[in-house]
Formats: sequence, structure tokens, C-alpha cells
Amino acid sequence: MILPIYGYGEPVLRKVGEDITPEYPNLKETIANMYETMYHAHGVGLAAPQVGLPIRLFIVDTEPFSDSDDVSKEEAALMKEFKKTFINAKIIKEEGNIWGFNEGCLSIPDVREDVFRHDTITIEYFDEDFNKKTEVYNGLIARVIQHEYDHIEGILFTDHLSMLKKKLIGKKLMNIMEGKAFPDYRMKFLSKKGR
Repeated sequence: MILPIYGYGEPVLRKVGEDITPEYPNLKETIANMYETMYHAHGVGLAAPQVGLPIRLFIVDTEPFSDSDDVSKEEAALMKEFKKTFINAKIIKEEGNIWGFNEGCLSIPDVREDVFRHDTITIEYFDEDFNKKTEVYNGLIARVIQHEYDHIEGILFTDHLSMLKKKLIGKKLMNIMEGKAFPDYRMKFLSKKGR
């Protein structure tokens, strides 16, 4: 089932997500719905707060980035096959070079800005079968994970911008809060019930 994506300004996007257990109600269905919603919106990641759930769950599928001319053949091959579910994730370490990349967000349609993040992360999480994992990622895969991880910490990519950049996009953010954004996927806005 395709779920509405919560837009900038919705309080759930600012909550730190709560850990869940394998007994979380309808977990498999929730994950499946999140993947369907993400694919419908042409995203590469989606976090539970973006569909109104204040829990530590996010999904990533970097396959759309595998066609980019900006990545090596090796990284493209990794991204083509990278599809993972992260539950109760905790980034243990961020390291390596800090580099900029133009990020966007399904909760903040039509806003894209350069965000600077570390190249390499070590993350601990549970997969959809609650197997505990500790893994190291780098490049665009790490970036997508960091972006989605921020969501379960109540952080949006716009929080990483300078005061000047925030001021320059202020009107766009206000329009999203007022429901004056028209992406080609369902959204729920702060001032409207959704569409």
C-alpha cells in the first residue's frame, strides 16, 4: 500500500525515533509498504518518520544511482545491488573525507542543496529478520544511509545548511508547510489533511 509522505513541518519529522522489537505490530507489512511508497515516489531511501511513524526504521535502495556518470564502475556495481532495511540503527563512527553532494528529500519536494558529510560510516543495526549487523559503508551508499539515519534522529538535510542557505530556501519551506507543493506522489502537509 502506498502511504502518504509527511511534508516539512510535520512534528513527527522532528522526533527521535524509538527502538522497536520483533513484535512491533505489522512490521513486515510496514516495511513492504515503505518500499512500495519509496519506489512510487522515485526515492532511494525512506525513513519511518516520513510516513508518520516515530520509530527507528529506514530503508535504502541505491539502484537508481548506479547509472550515474559520477561514480566508478565498482561503486556503480555495488549501488545496483544495494537494498537494505535498517532497524534500530546506530552510527558508531563517521570518518574519512568530508565531501559535498546535492541532496533532496521526499519530505521536502523541489528543494535540493549541497550537504557535506563524511565519506565512510560504521553502522550497527538489525535487518528485517532482526539479525544484528555491524557494517562499514562509503561513498554514495554511506551518504544515503546518513541522510535516512538523520530522519530517525529528528534531523532533516536542511539542518546541515548555512544560515544564508536556510534563509534563501525559507519561502519554499513555508510553501511546503502550507501544502503548496505538488509532487507526483501523495503527501500529508502540516496545514492540510493530505492528498
